Amino acid sequence: MIKTYGYIRVSTKEQNEDRQLIALLESGVKECDIFLDKLSGKDFNRPAYKRLVKTIKPGDTLIIKSIDRLGRDYDEIIEQWRVITKEKQASIAVLDMPLLDTRQQARDITGIFIADLVLQILSYVAQIEREFNHQRQAEGIAVAKAKGVKFGRPAKEMPEGFLQAQAAWKKGDISAREAARRLGVNHMTFLSWVKK
Repeated sequence: MIKTYGYIRVSTKEQNEDRQLIALLESGVKECDIFLDKLSGKDFNRPAYKRLVKTIKPGDTLIIKSIDRLGRDYDEIIEQWRVITKEKQASIAVLDMPLLDTRQQARDITGIFIADLVLQILSYVAQIEREFNHQRQAEGIAVAKAKGVKFGRPAKEMPEGFLQAQAAWKKGDISAREAARRLGVNHMTFLSWVKK
């Protein structure tokens, strides 16, 4: 029996999948046939996606809301598209991009060519955008640091008694852990202060 499946991915557990779920339900996918992962799209080590690939059979259809739900890495998206459409002999429909719908184009070589071409362009753009985001983030952090913005937790102030604890530690009278306990801090904090 030919079936239609849906796949939803959100990058974190805090993100809401409702928008994708509604779109899939409206396209005719049954809720029991929707696979959901709450993991990053940077790779395909996703449990629900793996179950979906094992489940899908020739003639079935996979529906996703947008191509970036399948993943963000160009080579992996192309590879997964090939696995589903060629190895599994199933169709894929991307709701946000009607040109990426192999259901009607199953016997039309021009339609398959156009879908594959559009897929390659969109996958490339998705990966380039991801790389640009990382670059912009790194540039933003560098500019902020140059302006004196501090990242991370503020450094703990050295408590009174640090010099005495440090001197006792250097002499070997106490351990780093004991010095830290006396100062009310973690021993790694104590050792970082010593290095300064």
